[in-house]
Amino acid sequence: MAPRTILYTGKGGVGKTSVAAATARRCAAAGLRTIVLSTDPAHSLSDALGVRLASEPTRVGDLLFGQEVQAQEQLEQNWSAVQGWLGEMLVQRGVDRISAEELTVPPGMDELFSLLALRGHHDSAEYDVVVVDCAPTGETLRLLSFPDVARWWLEKIFPQRNQILAAARPFARAVLDLSLPDEEVLDDVQRLVRNLIAMAEILRDRSHVTIRLVMNPDRMVIDEARRTFTYLNLYGYLTDAVVVNRVFPAQVGQYFDAWRLRQQEHLETVQAAFAPVPVLTAPYFDSEVVGPAMLDRLSEELFAVREPHAVLHDRLTHELDVGQEQATLRLDLPFASKADISLKKIGLELVVRVDGHKRTILLPPALTSYQPRDAAFERGSLKVIFERSTDAKAGRSEPATVDGVANTSKSEAPVAPGTRRGPEGRAPAPARAGRSARR
Repeated sequence: MAPRTILYTGKGGVGKTSVAAATARRCAAAGLRTIVLSTDPAHSLSDALGVRLASEPTRVGDLLFGQEVQAQEQLEQNWSAVQGWLGEMLVQRGVDRISAEELTVPPGMDELFSLLALRGHHDSAEYDVVVVDCAPTGETLRLLSFPDVARWWLEKIFPQRNQILAAARPFARAVLDLSLPDEEVLDDVQRLVRNLIAMAEILRDRSHVTIRLVMNPDRMVIDEARRTFTYLNLYGYLTDAVVVNRVFPAQVGQYFDAWRLRQQEHLETVQAAFAPVPVLTAPYFDSEVVGPAMLDRLSEELFAVREPHAVLHDRLTHELDVGQEQATLRLDLPFASKADISLKKIGLELVVRVDGHKRTILLPPALTSYQPRDAAFERGSLKVIFERSTDAKAGRSEPATVDGVANTSKSEAPVAPGTRRGPEGRAPAPARAGRSARR
């Protein structure tokens, strides 16, 4: 049986390592054989646990193990042949050897190889729970968003690689003065492609694997978490909880009153932006969260009424399918069956209002030139159809009403539940108004 796997990510400095360690300790205390591993290049898991960890699993306590994955070791195991070939090619073209070695590792590749260590624990079935302290912001997870491209290479290119290389080598030597990769190099690439496909399948197993976003109640941190949340949904990764760490308690004192009030406002923003995903909160403790005692205090605050290993939310809150000329967004609004719904797009923000409550979804840059053209609300889900705009300035809002959807920064119209007009029943588009300012 696949282990329950929980990946924690978030902006650097928000306390995700402490949250991951606290989660692992509580899982082990519940009788589950647990490992917590860090794939962050700047490891601090040893400091949090108070135990010196190595690149291999190290016993931390009863049923609890820890591991700090060393990216360099993973690179040597998975990428050494490619590094050697690219490095020699760059050196032959005048690049000094140290710079050449650095250039052979694309940005994010070392974090990606570190995350691939998760596959080994998944395949071994040695642990009941695997908790991962990821590199900041989830950029590594975005590298796993290309399984279809990887499959194409695996099915179309690699079976024909010998014939392709045999035909290309004379041309490469004579015209480009370039040495093409040998079998060992291509084996490394093929192994990486297979690992990408396998990891994508593991991370999309929503019954066992979920991601939890960690943040502080600060505006900039929340904005980055929202962007990460959108990308995770776009690529099919399930976020089952949001952790807001270091919230000032009521007894913080008069000096911090204004700051605490601002944090409470930001907490309301988090509740609205990530709904219906559960939001877990932890206070700003009076002592640094280091060592078993403080980690247990943190886990008690987070999981007093929840099992830390449970899947706390089992559905993507929104799914986005982007094509060449059209994109479809599905948004869960489970309690809005009788409500009036309106929406508008401002730049890359889609603003949805339900009975006066507002939710803002950050869309990916790929939708800059798309505008909402149709919408329908059925069985608790809002479905919005976007079409590519021919307007050169499509990133700005243009007034257009289709099925009651207002796409303008100045006006909104309700979406009628369960209805969708056909071409004959469309209301005429309103007269063109002045463009709104880009946010």
